[in-house]
Amino acid sequence: MKQKSWYRALIICCAFLLWSSFALAQTPRQSSNPKALKKYNEALLALEDNRSADGIALLANVLQIDSNFIDAYLSLAGAYGNVKQYKKAVIVYERARLKDSMYFTPYLLPYSINLAGLGQFDKALDAINIFLTLSDLSGRSLKAAQYRKKTYEFALSAAQKNKNAGYVFAPKNLGDSVNSVHSEYYPSVTVTDDALVFTRRTGSAREDFMLSNIPFKDSFNKAAPLDGDINLEPRKGAITVSQDGDWLFFAADIAGAGIGGFDIYKSVYTPTGWSVQENLGDSINTDFWESSPAISPDKRALYFSSTRPGGYGGADLYVSYLKPNGHWSEAVNMGPTINTPGDELAPFIHADNQTLYFTSDGLPGYGGSDLFVLKKLTSGSWGLPENMGYPINTIENEGSLAVAADGYTAYYASDREDSRGGLDIYSFTLPAHARPHKTIYVKGNITDLITKKGLPANLELTDNASGTLINKVQTDETGHYFITLPEGKDYTFTVNRKGYLFYSSAYALSSAAPDSTYEKNIALEPIKLASSFVFTQVLFDNNSFALLPASLPELNKLVQILEENPTMQIQISGYTDNVGKASDNLILSTNRAKAIVNYLSSKGIATARLTYKGFGSDNPIATNDTPEGRALNRRTSFTITRL
Repeated sequence: MKQKSWYRALIICCAFLLWSSFALAQTPRQSSNPKALKKYNEALLALEDNRSADGIALLANVLQIDSNFIDAYLSLAGAYGNVKQYKKAVIVYERARLKDSMYFTPYLLPYSINLAGLGQFDKALDAINIFLTLSDLSGRSLKAAQYRKKTYEFALSAAQKNKNAGYVFAPKNLGDSVNSVHSEYYPSVTVTDDALVFTRRTGSAREDFMLSNIPFKDSFNKAAPLDGDINLEPRKGAITVSQDGDWLFFAADIAGAGIGGFDIYKSVYTPTGWSVQENLGDSINTDFWESSPAISPDKRALYFSSTRPGGYGGADLYVSYLKPNGHWSEAVNMGPTINTPGDELAPFIHADNQTLYFTSDGLPGYGGSDLFVLKKLTSGSWGLPENMGYPINTIENEGSLAVAADGYTAYYASDREDSRGGLDIYSFTLPAHARPHKTIYVKGNITDLITKKGLPANLELTDNASGTLINKVQTDETGHYFITLPEGKDYTFTVNRKGYLFYSSAYALSSAAPDSTYEKNIALEPIKLASSFVFTQVLFDNNSFALLPASLPELNKLVQILEENPTMQIQISGYTDNVGKASDNLILSTNRAKAIVNYLSSKGIATARLTYKGFGSDNPIATNDTPEGRALNRRTSFTITRL
């Protein structure tokens, strides 16, 4: 897949090619042993051919023949560093330093990189500071050293904040059921944590989408190619699965189907497998590179990376929103607090719909591409990116991350020492500061109150405390929905469908246990003469008729119904409990009903279509002998008086 992608950067570890500019460019000090020199030259040829294991073995043999051959030490250290065996590299560099500290000085740069690879950033900074005192540094060496110094200083500063104190980073290879002798990458997991979808590179240009079911935690069934036609095209890669498992989004370079090179496509699950891909169109795709899509849990927001003009650097993160007509809005750049002159790639939005992970090589970090976490503020806007810290981030290029709905388990691709071949997929536990909100699951069906048949409808969930819209989902054609919500909050469920009265009700879920599932079935009443609706969120202070801000979302739904039915007329009715004087209650209920009419009028609804009436404490719907009953009796409603 010829695209700007993190896994290619992982394979081509440019940082450690620095060793060759030192080890190969200088004339080896003559060894007194011709056999050692011959083996040394053979080792360099092996390393130049990317035969690291052969080169390392030959260099080890050279040093057995001549233990004073300093260039052999330096070349061996560089070779170890190139295959990420930092500890061995540091040991061999230090042996060379003991042999000749002056001759070693130009090698302080790769030596410092290997120290940083071990997490010894203080020693790495000391080494790079000495290196920067050299007077004859090339422009390339100076630039590389200044960059590394900046990353070491960042690492030491981050360590002082101590956010990962006591955290143990222990990636676990997912094993032979998932990984193979080929490279596996771009993991994505369903919201129920029961299926892992990923990409496997099976040839020089072929990439297949694979599925491994997860029957229970940490157990993975043998991965198999996804069903259907989705794997017909070989040139594809970055993949994400919607958290209900019904949609796939991926990047591909498909001849005759794309707008540019790599575009973003969508596939839908059908009874016969995954459908043929659909290009998402020019609101998302351009003549430039688009890739690494991530779909939000409510399937309303698509995050992705693009190199299109008008951004802040190389590849930037963009977001597009699903419109009511099923088309995607024009993609919007996520802005300069997230995007940089470097590359921002591999976004992943968690099931809480509040936490986004991505990689960046332009934000301050440890070197290469680091993983960052981004969380939404109570205002609904995004906060500032936070580096996920060492040891998750290293001097290497970190790749895409997927986080399970449980908020603890993360999946990523790496070529660690226990890899089956190339990149493998690993799991690890997230540190506390990088974890998303814990979630709960809510599922149910929307039906017609009269016919009992399922209805496709829009479902909105609002955080009662902040009034923030947390999730907006479209049910399937049968009216079924399945959503995730941050735990510890109370919500209002609102359901809309044209031709029906809207549904609105508050649900106290703040005490719900994380990962618990709640079922809420909702029946919508068709719009007909004399239909009534009791507001659940239209609120007033005690003895007041001033509408509270929390009332407006529900009233706006009524505005929508009145706009969709321009001949409809309604009566707003107000009621109180029986506390206080009957005359005062009548006035209060009348004024509250009038306040609602005034609000509807302010939104453009003709006053001729609106009437109001107060009933005081008449017509109670519950007992007035308890606080709970009195609360139910204090209500407002509307009734359809004409269609």
